[in-house]
Amino acid sequence: MGMFVGRRPSPERDFPGPLRANRIGTIAPLLCCLAAWSSSATAAELEQAEALFRAGKYDECAQLAEQEIAGIGWGERWRTLKIAAELARGKYPQALASLENALRRFPASVALHLQALDVYRYNGRAEDVPRELEMLERVVMGSPQRHATPEGRIALGRYFLLRGADAKKVLDLFFDVAIKEQPDYVEAYLATAELALEKQDLALAAETLRKAPKPAAEDPRFHYLLARAYSAEDSAGSARELTEALKLNPRHVDSLLLQADHLIDSEKYEDAARMLEQVRAVNPHEPRAFAYQAVLAHLRNDRDGEAAARRSALATWATNPEVDHLIGRKLAQKYRFAEGSAYQRRALELDPDYRPARLQLCQDLLRLGEETEGWTLAAEIFAKDAYNVVAYNLTTLRDRLAGFRTLQQDGFLVRMEPREAELYGRRVLDLLRRAKQTLCAKYGASVPEPVIVEIFPQRREFAVRTFGLPGADGLLGVCFGRVVTANSPASQGAHPSNWEAVLWHEFCHVVTLSKTRNKMPRWLSEGISVYEEEQADPAWGSALNPRFRAMILGPELTPMSQLSSAFLSSKTPLHLQFAYYESALAVDFLVQRFGLDAVKGVLDDLGSGSPINETLPRRTKTSLEQLDRDFARFARERAGRVAPEATWEEPDLPGDADSAAIATWLESHPKSFHGWRRLAARFVAEQKWARAKHAIGKLKGLYPEYVGPENAYIMLATVHRRLSDPAAERQALEELTARDGSASPALLRLLELDEAEKDWRKLATDARRLLAVNPMIPAPHRGLARAAEQLGAIDEAVTAYRAVALLDESDPAEVHYRLARLLSQKGNRDEARREVLKSLEEAPRFLDAHRLLLELVERSENHAKAAGDGHGHPH
Repeated sequence: MGMFVGRRPSPERDFPGPLRANRIGTIAPLLCCLAAWSSSATAAELEQAEALFRAGKYDECAQLAEQEIAGIGWGERWRTLKIAAELARGKYPQALASLENALRRFPASVALHLQALDVYRYNGRAEDVPRELEMLERVVMGSPQRHATPEGRIALGRYFLLRGADAKKVLDLFFDVAIKEQPDYVEAYLATAELALEKQDLALAAETLRKAPKPAAEDPRFHYLLARAYSAEDSAGSARELTEALKLNPRHVDSLLLQADHLIDSEKYEDAARMLEQVRAVNPHEPRAFAYQAVLAHLRNDRDGEAAARRSALATWATNPEVDHLIGRKLAQKYRFAEGSAYQRRALELDPDYRPARLQLCQDLLRLGEETEGWTLAAEIFAKDAYNVVAYNLTTLRDRLAGFRTLQQDGFLVRMEPREAELYGRRVLDLLRRAKQTLCAKYGASVPEPVIVEIFPQRREFAVRTFGLPGADGLLGVCFGRVVTANSPASQGAHPSNWEAVLWHEFCHVVTLSKTRNKMPRWLSEGISVYEEEQADPAWGSALNPRFRAMILGPELTPMSQLSSAFLSSKTPLHLQFAYYESALAVDFLVQRFGLDAVKGVLDDLGSGSPINETLPRRTKTSLEQLDRDFARFARERAGRVAPEATWEEPDLPGDADSAAIATWLESHPKSFHGWRRLAARFVAEQKWARAKHAIGKLKGLYPEYVGPENAYIMLATVHRRLSDPAAERQALEELTARDGSASPALLRLLELDEAEKDWRKLATDARRLLAVNPMIPAPHRGLARAAEQLGAIDEAVTAYRAVALLDESDPAEVHYRLARLLSQKGNRDEARREVLKSLEEAPRFLDAHRLLLELVERSENHAKAAGDGHGHPH
């Protein structure tokens, strides 16, 4: 900046009096030229300084700003940039000095007064913040017209948010207006996204950032905010954006901290610790880095280290509520809701109005089953912050849950939509009772009571109860400890999963989380639950499909010591399902190799605070490295035993290729699983039954375990049905349902065969199996009603006919009549009379119903007469 470094030229001081008086007309144009030159030069320098800041060169940015402030850089932006650079490096006293100097020069700057709030806090002067807020209010209200620029509107919007203004109004009146006035103003998009993320509106945040002008992509904040917006639904996209942010600025603290957050989720604790060291190299006093350090200490059961890290986090700002909130949030994500809620309460002791802590505490309490306080808190949050998406969703769900029916028995409290409770609520309680008896005894554990189970007929409701937000596609149930949430069959379309298997799985979580005090890695928790599904019923187990087989035999098998990362970093829904499968395989390996007692010992150690990778070697007397090698060998040997003769090439033929073309291809690929499956399906489509039977036999011989689409069993059953061979059809269907507990089409056909053969015991069994998959259709209830009636199981028949009455309107007169007969046999004459009257209401000429009604009337009269004759007689 040459000649002007050091001070700003002033005509009052730099030109002698006579010259000033006599030649003012000549000097004025010169001064205008100088001002224009300095403005242009300053703009270029300012752009350079901002580029330094975006690149993480904070010291260089601050030095350049200091030079400009001392020279001709009299603009306010130089001051705010210098302060921001000093704050980024943790140079809090220097930032304070810079702030005080800046405020003397620009006392009416909203941006500087906003910066002042953090500067005072991080310098241990939180008591100055209220005074600063009052000053800020005077500045804003004193001359609002001064801030009618895009920059001013963003600053004003942030101020009003601090004062508790309605977030939607801030968006409408400030941030949206700034974007409309200057569509290329990047800061307006970033401010909008920050607000949306604060309110858990991830969709709005992502949408806003995608609309941002191209220069936004040069700012690491843009990619960091996108990473946060994607984190819930698109982990790969989130990781990609984080990479972009750190490519622009390897010292971007927010991005480094988010990466550490993800590493903690993946249980890569050493990598997370190294990431925190990178943060402290930028800012040695960064409170969030110490908060994460406290989380790591907690997870390794280092209580002294946890307390020390928390003290360090609060060293510069003793009442910072974000510290305890962050620690508690991460502990809650590790399912340590009791410890997490305690930290949220500590945060609220420091700042009772800190909304993130209030919202997290609300969710923690609901997951702990502390519902009265949790729902009250949700209502309070929503009343004060109507834009908060999670609070809105929770209060809406609370109203919906008020209409659910509550069932209680054996230490369980089950909530279901009333119609669903009527249809299969009793079966839910019976299943949970059996699971409790089996699993608590097996693992030597007790569970807190009541265990709360909520079953939702809509996926959105399940997702909101579980996560506070819609989504959670692919999840059937979630367990938090003594609270279980589940999707009902009604939420899953035409072919739901076996709900009994789902609830058995989730209650197993209740047992293992209770035994470990919620201190277990996700892979072991999920692995034991999936393993116990198959132990309870082999048909509930997960079959080894061709894709999983290839993943195990290929490079995609995750070492046991890293299995939790398979859940967080799963690239696709298929990879997530594979994480469940290989976790169960790992548990099977541990039980087979070291016994169930070793696994129970690991759970005991986890409950005492030992990390998984310390207790596993201790309980198995095998190094972690050897366990990884042995598990990989175990998994690959098992996969190798499945379809050992099959090959896996796929026919390179058009989709509509006929059987002749596929058969020709198979001549050179005689053991191709995919080839034989496709040929069998084509023969069935062409109705070439004899050839289909041959091809299906080849397919079944190659891979008898396969029960996916176009499996041998369902095609063979189709062939036998067309050939009128019900015995062979039954055999194929029973083989399928023995392997796949959710095969509802096969079970439906078995009901038809059972009833045609009047095999009432098989009909009852198959009806119960179908009820475990889909109790929302009439067929299994009708089948069970008929079977139970024939077998003399009156109570079960009554329950089943009541369900038929709810679901099936094809012949209500017959259903009510049969109910009346059964109730009459039980001696429930009043109920029987009501049912027979319902029957006659539907079919007034139904003779059997008339006869039954007369019989009931006669019995009632005879009973009354007998009672009257006996009244008052001496004994």
